[in-house]
Amino acid sequence: MVRNDGRDVSDLREIKFTRGWLDHAEGSVLVEFGKTRVLCVASFSPGVPRWLKDTGTGWVTSEYAMLPRATHTRSDRESVKGKLGGRTQEISRLVGRSLRAIVNTKELGENTIVIDCDVLQADGGTRTAAITGAYVALVDAINWAKKQGHIKVTANPLGDSVAAVSVGIIDGIPMLDLCYEEDVRAGTDMNVVVAGDGRFIEVQGTAEGEPFDRELLNQLLDLAVSGCKVLSELQKHVLSK
Repeated sequence: MVRNDGRDVSDLREIKFTRGWLDHAEGSVLVEFGKTRVLCVASFSPGVPRWLKDTGTGWVTSEYAMLPRATHTRSDRESVKGKLGGRTQEISRLVGRSLRAIVNTKELGENTIVIDCDVLQADGGTRTAAITGAYVALVDAINWAKKQGHIKVTANPLGDSVAAVSVGIIDGIPMLDLCYEEDVRAGTDMNVVVAGDGRFIEVQGTAEGEPFDRELLNQLLDLAVSGCKVLSELQKHVLSK
């Protein structure tokens, strides 16, 4: 089956990483999944939250937000509304969990890295693009901290890489990396976070209409793992430059 943008069901959209997108941040990358564009910025600071003080353990967390005109119509800034929406909080926590799954916080030392993921333009898969880009920004921030002497040069805070991708079932057919037009049509929508070695970190899947069986679930997971493997190789390539 050929999709509306000419891709095969197992093809990712065009993926781009632009490192060093901001001048002042310890790590930053503009990640593009097709028309979805997310700016991921890693900020390093010595010290940890009070509940981690004197434990020898570091902390990695994330905040996610969408710009008012990231979609077809303008939405109010949540800062103006005075509270964060449930979706924003849920995705922020997802990105943070995904990163901490591959970080050795003892090796990080008592330091904090916050990753801000701001969606500049949304066309489906913003949370998966945020996770995939956040890893690249995190690596750059850790390397900066080593050069500055904040983290021991011999330390290895990263146990693996992490990437994420969406999959879904449209008209009974499993597909990889859904754009918005496909996402709204999907009978089943799933976001899968995978470590570089192929192990799962998180799987979020929902049948929007008809329930799906184990065979379709396995097909979706296989598609996601293959897609994340490609994303992992792209991450390695951009970080090697």
